[in-house]
Amino acid sequence: MRAIIQPAYGCPDILELRDVEMPTVGDNDVLVKVYASSVNALEWHLLTGTPYIARLEAGLRTPKRVIPGVDVAGVVEAVGKGVTGFQPGDEVFGEVGGGAYAEYVCGTERGLALKPVGISFEQAASVPVAALTALQGLRDVGDLESGQSVLINGASGGVGTFAVQIAKHLGAEVTAVCSTSKVNMIRSLGADQVIDYTREDFTQAGRRYDLIFDGQGDRRVKDYKLVLEPAGRYVMFSGPKRRWLGPVPYLARAKLAFVVGGQSMGFFITRPGGDDLEVMGELIESGAISPVIEAVYPLEKAPEALRYLGEGHARGKLVISL
Repeated sequence: MRAIIQPAYGCPDILELRDVEMPTVGDNDVLVKVYASSVNALEWHLLTGTPYIARLEAGLRTPKRVIPGVDVAGVVEAVGKGVTGFQPGDEVFGEVGGGAYAEYVCGTERGLALKPVGISFEQAASVPVAALTALQGLRDVGDLESGQSVLINGASGGVGTFAVQIAKHLGAEVTAVCSTSKVNMIRSLGADQVIDYTREDFTQAGRRYDLIFDGQGDRRVKDYKLVLEPAGRYVMFSGPKRRWLGPVPYLARAKLAFVVGGQSMGFFITRPGGDDLEVMGELIESGAISPVIEAVYPLEKAPEALRYLGEGHARGKLVISL
C-alpha cells in the first residue's frame, strides 16, 4: 500500500511517499480502507519533534510512529475476532493512534463510529481531533450553558471554527478573535462579535465573559482574569509553542493564578470516543454545523499541507484525500 513515511524529525521535506506492507490486524483491531484524513497541529508537532518534552513519548531520537495522521474516514476492510461493533463494508470515521496517511490503517472500536450517510468522507475526516476538542472543551470542561458569553481566542483554526459553531449551538453569545483576513469567514459561522486582534485588544475592550476558550496563551494570565466574570472559567485547548516545554510553563503559571478567588481554570486532553463522534456526525448531517475545509490535498501532497499548516495560514481544516 502507499503511505507517507516520516523517517526522522524535521521539516515537511523529509516526508516520503513509499510502498509499504499492509497493517497486521490484531484481535481487537478494525482495518480501515482510508478515504480521507486531515491535518492537525498534532501532526506538525510530531513532525518537528517539538516541544522536545513530547519526545519522551513520541520517540527520543526518531519517531515511534513512522506514518503520520490520526484522523480517518473510510470503509472497514476487516475486523479482528474480538471486534463486535463493526463489520466489513461499514463506513466509519474517527481517530487512530497514527498511520492514517496511508491507504489502510488499523484502529479500535473505541476510537471509531459509523459515518452518517449524509456527510462526505472529507467532512467526516475533518471532525475527530478538532471537533471533539471543541465539543469537550466547551461542554464538559467549560460547562458552557445557554445564555452565557464565551470568548474564543484562536477562532479561525480547525478547533476554533468548530468551537464558534458548537458554542452557538449550545445557546451561547460568542465573541471570536482572529486576524483581519478571516473576520468575514468567522462572522459567517454565526459569531455575535468578531474581534480583529491586529486592530483591537480584547483584554482592553471593557467586556467580561463567562468562559474564555483559549488556543493561544498570548496574553498575561492576569489580563485573562480581568475579562472573566467573577465566577468565570478559563479553558486552554492549546498554548504557547515553546521549543523545549511547549505550553507547560504557561499552564503551570495559569493554574497557580486561578487557585485564589471564584474564577477557575481547566486544561484537558481530548478523549477519542464514539459517542461524541456520533453527536458531531449528526450535527453536521442536520446542517447545524458545517466543517470549514480550506483545501483538499491528494496523499502525495501531504507534505505541502503540513507546510501550509506550519506557516500558520490555514482557515479551518486541511484534508488529505485518498
